[in-house]
Amino acid sequence: MFLVRSGPAAAGIARVLADRAARTLEPPPEDTPLRNAILVVDDSRTLRKILVQSLIEQGHRNLTEAADGCEALALMRAHEFDLVLLDIEMPHLSGTEVLQTMKSDPVLRGLPVIVISGSDHEEGAVQCIEMGAEDFLHKPYNPVLLRARISSSLEKKRLRDLDRKRLAELDFEKQMLQIEQEKSERLLLNILPKPTAERLKAGERTIADHYDSVTVLFTDLVGFTHWASGKQPGEVVTLLNQIVSAFDVLAEQHGLEKIKTIGDSYMLVGGLPLQRADHAAAVADIALEMITAIQMINWENGTQFAIRIGIHTGPVVAGVIGKRKFTYDLWGATVNLASRMESSSVPGQVHVSESTCQALHENFDFTERGPIECKGIGSVNTYFLIGRKGRTNG
Repeated sequence: MFLVRSGPAAAGIARVLADRAARTLEPPPEDTPLRNAILVVDDSRTLRKILVQSLIEQGHRNLTEAADGCEALALMRAHEFDLVLLDIEMPHLSGTEVLQTMKSDPVLRGLPVIVISGSDHEEGAVQCIEMGAEDFLHKPYNPVLLRARISSSLEKKRLRDLDRKRLAELDFEKQMLQIEQEKSERLLLNILPKPTAERLKAGERTIADHYDSVTVLFTDLVGFTHWASGKQPGEVVTLLNQIVSAFDVLAEQHGLEKIKTIGDSYMLVGGLPLQRADHAAAVADIALEMITAIQMINWENGTQFAIRIGIHTGPVVAGVIGKRKFTYDLWGATVNLASRMESSSVPGQVHVSESTCQALHENFDFTERGPIECKGIGSVNTYFLIGRKGRTNG
């Protein structure tokens, strides 16, 4: 940016700048002036027309004129411009005041301004430069300097616009990446418990933990397979989704961990991955509420399903297996016995093992079923859960 003062020195500098611009400045592409919107602001109609004619001769066609500062600001707020040629000395609202208004406006402050001044108003030009004007021009206009300074200002504007566009694109990509990451995390949390998912994201590759005492629950829908055999696939999936979703809501309310569904069977556990002393009680409560939930679903859909539930309390190993499709699962005799409790239960009942009964007997009522034979395990004393003491279930 150059500030040229009047006198012989100024004339010499102007000639040097003109020669340098003539040697180094390449003409813009033919279609560039047509795209660049320039606002010419001058209260003198004659000087304004002279400047506009010079711009037309240089190939600019997208030109707009304003006769005073107020009109200029109104045009800037109504239209998009790439450059403003702003006269300093104007009545009512000076160029300095227009520039000050522009720089305080978040929308207009980035619009480049070349101030126009006579040799007797250079102090005003200096003030405008300090306020953020891009450059200045003396009256009368040197055609070479006019072309050079306008081209330079428009090029800077183009580069700034490109930078803003790149920043906007980067910000958009960042937001999209964040959205995709959030989607991935939600999907991961649908598969894994949150603490386990955090460990996996942190880089832990082998996740396996032993828990001394948890309570495992299995359910099975009695009558669902027969009902589904005569229905359309969409109808089957819709109703099964209603049932599983109801169980998922209950599991979340009780702070229990859903492990998986297999067909119309549902498996959950209490006491992991975050350990809690009341895991058996929480699982007993949800088991009773699952029976009520099935009754409500039957009433809503005109079905007659019954649910069979089995519960056992004991130690397990829990961990993540798989590389491309992660699975969080439980292993051990506790899982097997809980499954046997379900398969040997009766419709509409919660069948529990001796260990679960012992963990709950102070707060829950039971009826003794007696010993039953469990495949691969042998004879096991079992009980039917009635409900919490002093409360009627359902």
